[in-house]
Amino acid sequence: PPCLSPSLSLSLPVSPSSPSCLTTSLHVSPLRLSLDKLRDVSSRLHKGLVQGLGKHSHHRAAVKMLPTFVRATPDGTEKGDFLALDLGGTNFRVLHVRVLQAEQKVVKMDSQICVVPKDMMTGATQQLFDHIASCLGDFIASQELKGQTLPLGFTFSFPCEQKEIDKSILIRWTKGFNCPGVEGRDVVTLLRDAVRRRGDYDIGSVAMVNDTVGTMMSCGYKDQSCEIGMIIGTGTNACYMEEMKNVKRVEGEDGRMCINTEWGGFGDDGSLRDIQTEFDQMVDKTSINPGVHIFEKMISGMYLGEIVRLLLLRLSEEKLLFKGQKSEVLQTPEIFQTKFISEIEEEDTGLDNARRILTQLDLQWDEADVRVVRLVCDTVSSRSARLCAAALATIANKMRLNRGLDRLQTTVGVDGTVYRKHPNFSEELQLTVRLLAPECSITFLVSEDGSGKGAAMVTAVAQRLCVLFPCLHFLIKSYMSDLKNE
Repeated sequence: PPCLSPSLSLSLPVSPSSPSCLTTSLHVSPLRLSLDKLRDVSSRLHKGLVQGLGKHSHHRAAVKMLPTFVRATPDGTEKGDFLALDLGGTNFRVLHVRVLQAEQKVVKMDSQICVVPKDMMTGATQQLFDHIASCLGDFIASQELKGQTLPLGFTFSFPCEQKEIDKSILIRWTKGFNCPGVEGRDVVTLLRDAVRRRGDYDIGSVAMVNDTVGTMMSCGYKDQSCEIGMIIGTGTNACYMEEMKNVKRVEGEDGRMCINTEWGGFGDDGSLRDIQTEFDQMVDKTSINPGVHIFEKMISGMYLGEIVRLLLLRLSEEKLLFKGQKSEVLQTPEIFQTKFISEIEEEDTGLDNARRILTQLDLQWDEADVRVVRLVCDTVSSRSARLCAAALATIANKMRLNRGLDRLQTTVGVDGTVYRKHPNFSEELQLTVRLLAPECSITFLVSEDGSGKGAAMVTAVAQRLCVLFPCLHFLIKSYMSDLKNE
């Protein structure tokens, strides 16, 4: 096999046919996926999407396809002041957002970042939600909003089964969180209870928002053809507007509903086992949630650096890197950060960045090592972009067929540090999507603070629909209440 990735001219100071180069290529070649293999992956995911939407099959589906009860995208008439909360990682944000109808703008008035301490990510439930309520209360006081009861959009970026727009049951923790006693409970109730315990402020109606939905909605106010949201950052996920007739888990045939795919769980049923490398398996085995979110562990920022580290360690052990010297540094889990991949692949400064990073890691390198490290980074990030493209193409192709269109024109609202920061990722993803979904014209729009402004937009759209159909809303609530009483 060729030693060099076709997308890079690394000018290795060794012959491409040399034993060391061939052996290096053998290690990275399982990560290089052909278009035929990507089409195969797309076909598998499509089956997973259909299973997840099924009334009787969704409970065993790896791709959860969660109804969000978001029934419309913005139409430009939304307006008002809103609070937004964003919990999806080690930083928790509180925002004050104003939607200006006249200017078709969503304005972030102010925001505050609160750190979620590591011990709180796995500690008592009440402690975590009291911390959230405390941050929210301090922010409301600092903004002189006390006495006002503003609607709130709650971005909670973990797999949840949404029962209503304001009722969301946590299915499982991801991204390093593992607070006991939350799975199976309504996170809106947990938040309201924490606000009640604090006692010095109140919140209005709550709209639960996944970060992908927030991304789609924040972009949708700017571009009303935006019907897909995608995140490629610490984790990965996507949502899209599905025809109600295909959402068998929810009553009703008319219109559309946004579906939170939770595509990070693709492969949890073993359907990606043939493309998992030994390095993917090691990352999964040593993670906080083995066997869960297999697709995410192959493509998202939380794991890419670790895949590279394991590859470099193997090459070092086989005397193909760093003169075969045993490296204590490379044996340290997560020492090779995902941001290093982006820095090393910069077109003009990448090799200098690689030299600096390898020196910082106390590795004894030569020029051949620098270029091999860059090759490994390129291979890992390229696979991530192509797998993500295969998943996105699956959704676009499904939307086109659902609607009986010869050609689908749509916009993808996208966010996440991998997409934003990596120098080649977005280009490779978009090129691959065009090859895998040739009958779809897809525009990509980078979200500006989607998880914050988008949460406000979901709340604003929900309020607009309630104003338009207040009697219908009341009747549905009454009907659901009667069912529960029966």
